[in-house]
Amino acid sequence: MTNFVWVVDEPGGAFRRAEFPIPVLLANQVLVRIHASGVNPLDTKIRLGEAAHAQHPLPAVLALDMAGIVEEVGSGVASFEVGDEVYGMVGGVGGRQGTLAERLAVDADLLAHKPKNLTMRQAAALPLSVITAWEGLVDRANVREGQRVLIHAGAGGVGHIAIQIARAFGAEVFSTVSPQKAEIVQGLGATPIDYISMSVEDYVVKFTRGAGFDIIYDTVGGATLDASFHAVKRYTGHVVSILGWGTHSLAPLSFRGATYSGVFTLLPLLSGQGFVHHGEILRRAAALADAGKLTPLLAGRLFSTADIEAAFAFVTSGSVGKVVIDFGIKD
Repeated sequence: MTNFVWVVDEPGGAFRRAEFPIPVLLANQVLVRIHASGVNPLDTKIRLGEAAHAQHPLPAVLALDMAGIVEEVGSGVASFEVGDEVYGMVGGVGGRQGTLAERLAVDADLLAHKPKNLTMRQAAALPLSVITAWEGLVDRANVREGQRVLIHAGAGGVGHIAIQIARAFGAEVFSTVSPQKAEIVQGLGATPIDYISMSVEDYVVKFTRGAGFDIIYDTVGGATLDASFHAVKRYTGHVVSILGWGTHSLAPLSFRGATYSGVFTLLPLLSGQGFVHHGEILRRAAALADAGKLTPLLAGRLFSTADIEAAFAFVTSGSVGKVVIDFGIKD
C-alpha cells in the first residue's frame, strides 16, 4: 500500500512527488484514502510564501480541502466506519499536512459524511468555501427568511456558495458581479448588480428603496468593505467580511447603528480549537446539498495528479469555478 504525496520545498517551487509512510493513527483520527483534493486561491498563496496568516512553513504538502473514503478508524472514533465517504477542510495550514496525498490521518471532528448527491470532485470543492460562507451568514449574521442579503463577488468561490446558503435560509439575495458573470449569479437565484455601472447609492435605492441591506457579505475587502458600511440597513443591518484586514473608517457603519463581524475560517486549524463546529457546519451543508439546495460550481477543466502544476496555474489565472485534483479513483 503506497502513500504518495506532492511536496513543495521552497516558495514558488515545483511540486515533487515523494512517498511518505502510511500514517499511524492517534486517538480520534481516521485514515482517509483521498479521492479528490480542492485547490483554493489560498493554497496558491501558501505555495508562493505570500500567506503569512496561514503559517504553513515549507517544505510542505499543500491543499486544505478533500473528499475520500475512510480506510481505518482510530480509538475513540464513533462517528465513522471503514468505507464511509467523507469530506472536510483538514490541513494545508499551521504545519498540518495538506491533502495532496494518497492517504492522510485526519481528526474525525473535522469531517462529515460526504453529500450523497455530490461526486467526490464536487464534495472536495466545498469545505473551505462552505465553512467560510456559513460562519459569516449563519453564525455571525443569523440569516433568515424575509431578509435582503447582498453578496459581494457572487460568482467567486465563497460568493457563489454564500448565495445558495442565504437562499436556502429564505433570504432574498442580491450580488455584485461583473456583467460577463451575471448569468452565474442569476442561475443561482440572485439578482445581479453591475457594480461597474451602478454606484452604491444607486443600487441601494433601486433594490432596497434606500433602506439598505439586512446583511452584506464582503468577499473582496478594501473599498468594497468601505462601500458596505454605506449600504447596510440602519439599526439592524450587519456587515460580514472575510477580508477585513485593512484600515477602515467605522464612522459610516456607526452612524447607521449597524454592526460588523469578521470571519477567519483557518482559526481552528491554526489554534487546534473549534474542530467540532467545522464538522457540524459540513454536516448541515451536506443536508442542504442532498436537498438540492447547494451545489459547487466546478471549473470546466479536469485535473489529475499529473496536472497539479497546471491546476495551481489555472487558479492563479482567475479560474471561474472551483479547481479540483482528481486522484484517478472512481467516484
